[in-house]
Amino acid sequence: MVLGLTKIQSALNEIDRISDEEWLASLNERKRKELEFHDQNRDRASVASMDGDTYERFYGNKKYYSATGLSKDYVKAWIEENAVGKVFLDYACGNGVNGISAAKAGAALSIGIDISRISVQNARIDAKKAGVERNTRFIQGDAENTRLPDNSIDTAICSGMLHHLDLSHAFPELQRILVPGGKILAIEALDYNPMIKLYRWRTPAMRTEWEAAHILSLKDVKFAKQFFSVEDIRYWHITSILAPHLGFVPHSVFNSLDAMLTRLPFVKLMAWMFTFELIKKD
Repeated sequence: MVLGLTKIQSALNEIDRISDEEWLASLNERKRKELEFHDQNRDRASVASMDGDTYERFYGNKKYYSATGLSKDYVKAWIEENAVGKVFLDYACGNGVNGISAAKAGAALSIGIDISRISVQNARIDAKKAGVERNTRFIQGDAENTRLPDNSIDTAICSGMLHHLDLSHAFPELQRILVPGGKILAIEALDYNPMIKLYRWRTPAMRTEWEAAHILSLKDVKFAKQFFSVEDIRYWHITSILAPHLGFVPHSVFNSLDAMLTRLPFVKLMAWMFTFELIKKD
């Protein structure tokens, strides 16, 4: 483990030393748009200064995440079970919430990679506040070309970010850096519910063009099977997305309904989110 961590830390140091000019030159137009969007999206000072109408235009979907307790609890438990003593990767980490959780859970090293420098800065600040800066590394990097060593990651999480990537590059890259038998948890929006699709269409400012056009479906899970063993597909949140508009109804009511509905064939495809595990074959 010591030699392994030394090799990974060395690779992370090399990535950190890449100049801004070289970094930008390595990105195609799609990735530059993602970088610009997420630098703006994660600028905490800018968000805090927005008036109510502007915030609603760009971040109005945030209110629906208050109703995702079931999936959040599942992800939290998964991290606590799978991070201990491992080299953990928060893949396209955003502000590093899951990477910090993995560090708290006892990861030997929790790595976060994100295209947005603002996101990486936020993650580093939050890791220090949480007291886990010693076993975390957050760096700006390309998720489709991480530059991490082969077979270097034990466990990874992909939380709401695969639809930002070209899966024909992302899946082979994840397969390359994951150790044999290594495990990934993916948490993604699901592209079947017509009302949710309509909402996305009516709120274009909340996402990039690529993101809006690449919400995952089971077709993408089938594609993942070319690179991994796919296990434990679960569906989350059908009625609970109504919770922000029906505040008089306890979340527990929606959660109980969803626990039943997400087990029903076809009905479960109306879920807002789904999760699945990717395991690298030995």
